Amino acid sequence: MADETSASIIALHQPRPKRARAPAKRAKRGKKASIPALPLVEQVTATSESDDVMPLIPVLPSPVALPAIAPSRLRVAPILLTASALALGGVGMTMNGWFARSLGSSDIAGWLFLAIGVAADLIALVVPSCAARLWQGRQRAISLAGWAVWAMTFVFAVTAGIGFASTNIADVTLARASRTTPAIQAAHDALADAMAARDRECKGGVGKFCREREAAVNERRQALDTAMRSVEQRADPQTDAAIRIVAWATHGVLKPTGDDFAMLRLVLLALLPQIGGILLMVGRSTSR
Repeated sequence: MADETSASIIALHQPRPKRARAPAKRAKRGKKASIPALPLVEQVTATSESDDVMPLIPVLPSPVALPAIAPSRLRVAPILLTASALALGGVGMTMNGWFARSLGSSDIAGWLFLAIGVAADLIALVVPSCAARLWQGRQRAISLAGWAVWAMTFVFAVTAGIGFASTNIADVTLARASRTTPAIQAAHDALADAMAARDRECKGGVGKFCREREAAVNERRQALDTAMRSVEQRADPQTDAAIRIVAWATHGVLKPTGDDFAMLRLVLLALLPQIGGILLMVGRSTSR
């Protein structure tokens, strides 16, 4: 009886034989084994009592902390361009408004001209950016109309700037040229003495000494004219210095005159305050 009980216990603790795998499962396992490993995916398998293969579980990579990227220094350029455009626009509006108001024959006419000048400068400042945006949005007809309006206001603003610059430069140059220097004062006193001597000598009639006094008056008058021309030339030192620099740099090949530099300066002073709209358009396009 004891032998039968122990035999039954031994039989109960014997390991269960492994079940034979079906050919279909083996073939399926072979297909799964032939699948190439995907990048950044781990193959996770698990066994159970039936030794079945679990399906592939994709494991996403853990996020990598990227270093903080400092803002590009190129962001400073659009800000500076926009600030320069607004500054030039303000200068242009002030110049053209002042000159336009000076053309009015009455206060009402002057204020009306001032409003026209300020409005024209505002249009020349804002229209380029709007026209460029419309062109990018394929609204070509409206964009071309905007550029046409900008061209008219630009020409008006440039002519007003020329008037403002030429008026102020002429007034300053005339004031500098009419100033009295010690050389001019000395030449003027010498001319006055020569004229007084001539009048005394020629009072009794025209003779040898009278003619000599008349020649002396002519010489003193020429000396006064020379002194005044010297002051007039120095009334615009920028033009004089530019002429000397160009002549020195080109070894005398180029010999511009004072009128050449005066015209160049006048054009630049009238043109630069009106390019604020172009600078504003460039600044907005580079900030994108």
